[in-house]
Amino acid sequence: MTDESCRLYLTADKPTATAAYEWLSQNYEDDGYAVALQEIDEKKQVFEASVYPLDQVDAIATRFEDWIARNASSFNLQRETFEDVDWVARSLEGLKPVHAGRISVHGHHDCDSIAPGRLKIEIEAGQAFGTGHHGTTSGCLLMLQQIMRSERPGRILDLGTGSAVLAIAAAKLAPASVLATDIDPVAVSVARQNIDLNGVASRVKCCTATGFAHPAIAAGAPYDLIVANILAGPLKKLAPEMARHVTAGGSILLSGILDEQRRSVIAAYSGQNFRHIRTIHLEGWSTIHLKR
Repeated sequence: MTDESCRLYLTADKPTATAAYEWLSQNYEDDGYAVALQEIDEKKQVFEASVYPLDQVDAIATRFEDWIARNASSFNLQRETFEDVDWVARSLEGLKPVHAGRISVHGHHDCDSIAPGRLKIEIEAGQAFGTGHHGTTSGCLLMLQQIMRSERPGRILDLGTGSAVLAIAAAKLAPASVLATDIDPVAVSVARQNIDLNGVASRVKCCTATGFAHPAIAAGAPYDLIVANILAGPLKKLAPEMARHVTAGGSILLSGILDEQRRSVIAAYSGQNFRHIRTIHLEGWSTIHLKR
């Protein structure tokens, strides 16, 4: 079979599913694959451990099957294939506005329904993640407002910008200079459209960048604030680079972190002389503010 949009999962008792989840996390989370553990039958204590491959589906399936053969031979690997549809765009159609603090994120169809005095961010259905409807983005919007109000950062990096909703929010909250980057050129294209749509192109620059070595990121360093709403594994790996690219006394805002991953992320940054300021918990996700 060729690569396809799908979910590979194991349905088992809690200890087996938990062991599978831990193996999947160790092997795939740092590479950006979504991994999940969920209870599907509370009475019977049945759980599912899942991985959502971005590519190399058959190779990952083979490795997962080998693990099951060695550790859980009474269970079978299952595969759920998804229709080739832009689910992000489809799911965003008709979504209601999201209100986070004084910020309202909305589609064009709700532009006139937002109350006067709200800070409005218009984000249309597209291929980039981050509309405020997810707990990570909402948590970032809430935390960002607190940081912008108390610290007034002048130079900001939004790493993994997605739809650019956080970069746009930062530029609307204060007269800051913002660099928004993403590894996905499609996301960057969508981000630029949203930046133009919200009238902040003069203060928000956007580029495709795979890491801190990109010339645009290096040229803007050090930053008073770095925002990164990605995944726990990559965030832990990035801790030394974060320390090198933020000002002394500067802040970082991290999300894409499950509540149970929070302590390990904080530990990784404590080792780089960051101190924990505050965590916001929303829908099982943690948004963390740290200062260097």
